[in-house]
Amino acid sequence: MDEKYFEELIEYFHSLDHITTEDIPNIDLYMDQVTGFMDQHLDPIKRHHEDKALTKTMINNYAKNKLLPPPDRKRYNREHMLILLFIYYYKGILQLNDIEVILKPLNEKYFSGHPSVTLTDIYDEVFTLEPDEKKRIFAEVETMAKMSLDSFRADNPKFSGISDEDRGELQLFSFLCELGLDVFMKKLLMEKIADKLHEAELSRQAAERAMKKKK
Repeated sequence: MDEKYFEELIEYFHSLDHITTEDIPNIDLYMDQVTGFMDQHLDPIKRHHEDKALTKTMINNYAKNKLLPPPDRKRYNREHMLILLFIYYYKGILQLNDIEVILKPLNEKYFSGHPSVTLTDIYDEVFTLEPDEKKRIFAEVETMAKMSLDSFRADNPKFSGISDEDRGELQLFSFLCELGLDVFMKKLLMEKIADKLHEAELSRQAAERAMKKKK
């Protein structure tokens, strides 16, 4: 891994951003408009330009599996869009049943239902943390990169016989492993939180069944 490639990665990292609530239309959208909006605004963070951010089939499945409230006469409002964004951010990390239990309080308490707090308020509040969080993550990534560039050194007898090309390849692999460990450990924490929410939901359902039997 050479420093030029690292600089390219850093430039890419700094280009990443989230969709703001100001970006979201204040009018209800039909399915094609929803998928078009997502494709356009999520394009910078899609792995490949030709990939679809969200498809009609995906969105219908989210509604079917109760991750997303159903549309009103085939139209999706601002709150639908915010839930879909949370789903998009999570779906590459967690299983759908975990996302369902994570989003359940948002869907039940704040989707067109809370007297004072809106989903827009929640989304905005979450992302007020983003600038400082990105700085912290950048510092961590920079440290990982420097450590990786310092690995498999030529003055280490174990690796003195490999070519510069192979050394760069192994350093890149080392960087990838450092990033992977970070993602893996945080994913485990997210799954632990999801398990806690699953347990709470099962307890709530059991309590409701017990109350019905008493009646």
